[in-house]
Amino acid sequence: MTTMNYTNELQQKIDKLPQQPGVYIYHDKGGKIIYVGKAKKLKSRVLSYFKSGFQNTKTEALVRHIADIEYIVVDSEQDAFLLENNLIKKHKPRYNILLKDDKSYPWISIQKEDFPRVRLTRHLLRDGTEYFGPYTSVHLANKLMELIRALYKLRTCNLKLNELSIQRGRFKVCLEHHIGNCLAPCIGKISESEYNDFILQVRNILKGNISTVIEYVAQKMEESAENMKFEVAHELKLSLELLKTYRSKSTIVSSGLNDMDVFSLIEEERFVYVNYLKIHQGAVNQIYTIEMEKKLDETKESLLSFAIYEIRQLVESKSLEIIVPFMPDIELTGVQYAVPKVGDKQHLLQLSERNAAYYKLDRERQRSIRKEDSSLSILKTIQTELKLPELPYRMECFDNSNIQGTNPVASCVVFVNAKPAKSEYRKFHIKTVVGPDDFASMEEIIYRRYKRILDEGLKLPDLIVIDGGKGQLHAAVSSLEKLDLHGKIPIIGLAKRMEEVYFPGDSDPYLLAKNSITLKTLMHIRDEAHRFGITFHRQIRDKKLTHSVLNEIKGIGGKTEEQLIQHFKSVEKIKSANLTELTSIIGLSKAQVVYEYFRYNQ
Repeated sequence: MTTMNYTNELQQKIDKLPQQPGVYIYHDKGGKIIYVGKAKKLKSRVLSYFKSGFQNTKTEALVRHIADIEYIVVDSEQDAFLLENNLIKKHKPRYNILLKDDKSYPWISIQKEDFPRVRLTRHLLRDGTEYFGPYTSVHLANKLMELIRALYKLRTCNLKLNELSIQRGRFKVCLEHHIGNCLAPCIGKISESEYNDFILQVRNILKGNISTVIEYVAQKMEESAENMKFEVAHELKLSLELLKTYRSKSTIVSSGLNDMDVFSLIEEERFVYVNYLKIHQGAVNQIYTIEMEKKLDETKESLLSFAIYEIRQLVESKSLEIIVPFMPDIELTGVQYAVPKVGDKQHLLQLSERNAAYYKLDRERQRSIRKEDSSLSILKTIQTELKLPELPYRMECFDNSNIQGTNPVASCVVFVNAKPAKSEYRKFHIKTVVGPDDFASMEEIIYRRYKRILDEGLKLPDLIVIDGGKGQLHAAVSSLEKLDLHGKIPIIGLAKRMEEVYFPGDSDPYLLAKNSITLKTLMHIRDEAHRFGITFHRQIRDKKLTHSVLNEIKGIGGKTEEQLIQHFKSVEKIKSANLTELTSIIGLSKAQVVYEYFRYNQ
């Protein structure tokens, strides 16, 4: 069990947790909720966070910030799931799944009022208004609205209509009635019951019950013709043709399929995409895709469960059958899951997967465009403020690290398009310099770095950044001169104390504004080089320290040392290991020697 933030107080709270279904809530030291989770067995699930061997650094970071644990016991795993979902939406904890909501899709609403209006909106108000959607295609939503207006000529005004005010003649018809777009309920040209009959048909259209509406309109058309109301019959005939045209453009899957929901999931390292298809009367009635950002090591089953609940709640789905690519980790009362392998249902799943893939490509393209636009703007600003001959697409920064003069090393970090290119970072052991000499060390690594780049024909940077002032910059320039590169690559020094920029040959520093994006980018690359160098230095120092301690144990040779270091990483972890853990790595006899040594030399 890790000692990371595992206080006696937390130990006592975990010991008291019941082995029942429920929700656990983690707070940081400020009392803020940072994570909400569900569990079949609360105690076992919470205890698993404090065991050693995290699957990823995000989980490790979460555990470091846990200062308090709260829990709620419920009757079932499904209750825990529903409560978890509601708490996540309410508190938006830092380490929970983030539902990306940077798009506000349109809905079609039927207002709760006398003579209801049918409107296109992007804002949901829980005031009794009915909402249909969301429509990921704005074009489709507009076409639906055009169809509804052409069929029913409903009012669009903001008048507060009721039977009494209409009877008293408080209103006058507007231009919409005169041009044939409104049936003028404001002056009693259509009764409330007739108007509500149209609203019922609109509701059926929006629900996908097109066939029901077609049958109704066809019947009314025949009745009007029989009663010699030929103008009305002609209008109904036009409406019938519009409805049939709309139905013919719907995606018909199979007339033999019942109403159902279809979900597919595409998972990547950071983002998850879930597509939803609503099937009604054998046709795809609705398509919707969401994007989620993973925060910890969530399973694909839990991600799918979260999306299913979120989307079904959003679209108010009551379907009792759900098609999925694999079984989610939660059951819903009265709902049956199916994982099809052949037939129409599998074709539906494939259609959903294609839509998820298209959405993923679109989102990636949008992110790429935003990044390129942002990066290009930054590079142009840096070029202007530092008076560079070219845009600094590739910047390389160097830093020395020799804490108290020991184990001198250096680092080189690379930024491409103003972003870290971590796969291109490089570490250096200082080879030719004895003692703590920053200037000589800088001269050595600059020479080695660009001598190799020249020899291998690799790309030279557009800007070199040196962590330091005039002395370090002069040392770096000296190496560039030896390689005949001085004047061919722009190079600057960034002094840490006042964040001053030095150019070769200038005795006075160049001061950038504190809020300058150029200065912020230079500080970022400098700090990254410092962090990378310090990390490398500590690894070497810790490794030497570990070797020196293990060397004192009689009977433990170099091969055994390497096995212990490779597995436990540090002396502290070797000290805290039990006999069983040590035996699994180096065998019983040597494990007893190491275990006894640390037991009596604490």
